[in-house]
Amino acid sequence: MQTSPFLGELIGTMVLLLLGNGVVANVVLKQTKGENAGWIVITTGWAFAVTIGVFVAKAFGSIDAHLSPAVTLAFAVATDDYSKIPSYFLAQMIGAFLGAILVWLHHLPHWAATPDPGSKLACFSTGPAIRNYGANFLSEALGTIVLILGLAGISSKGLGQMAVGVGPYLVGVLVWSIGLSLGGTTGYAINPARDLGPRLAHAVLPIPGKGSSDWGYAWVPVLGPLVGAAIGGLLIAWYKL
Repeated sequence: MQTSPFLGELIGTMVLLLLGNGVVANVVLKQTKGENAGWIVITTGWAFAVTIGVFVAKAFGSIDAHLSPAVTLAFAVATDDYSKIPSYFLAQMIGAFLGAILVWLHHLPHWAATPDPGSKLACFSTGPAIRNYGANFLSEALGTIVLILGLAGISSKGLGQMAVGVGPYLVGVLVWSIGLSLGGTTGYAINPARDLGPRLAHAVLPIPGKGSSDWGYAWVPVLGPLVGAAIGGLLIAWYKL
């Protein structure tokens, strides 16, 4: 099978979710080796997940390695080229859904061992520390703006020629920083596919005692990042970053 941008976005996003939600499951599910390891482990695991996901996406044919509808939208707005949105959005959603299924399979005995439905949902999708839809929306939008501006800075011509292979590590550092500084309010989805794909998987998978998929909140980690991405894309275009 030939590599392609669609395949790269799909496989890269799948790996992103397997490793990203995998570290959450390792920390919150009962009787894992990483149980109760804490927020630092989760944010670090997500940073590494992004780095590896970018490398994998590029290897499978996506030179962009967006792994997120928010990133795809931001650079579409910045360049006024929206042609990649349909295929990238679809690939990212499929990849996120499949990655969540792999997390479920990998931790199969631990779902029944974990009594709290909220902990199980946290292994798939984000949720607010304090439920306030306006504040939660703002957190997701602001975190995504920082993500987009950070990505623009990493790829900025003003930095000069960057050594080959350094970029994905810097993207990981960027996501790590967002998680540590801004992630405590909502769990920093900053990526609609990262939240919606796994939430769908949570809804359909036979997880014992899983409880609600919390669809009443689901719009926040989808629309918040998209709005933040559009604002970030406009800033890139206006300032020619």
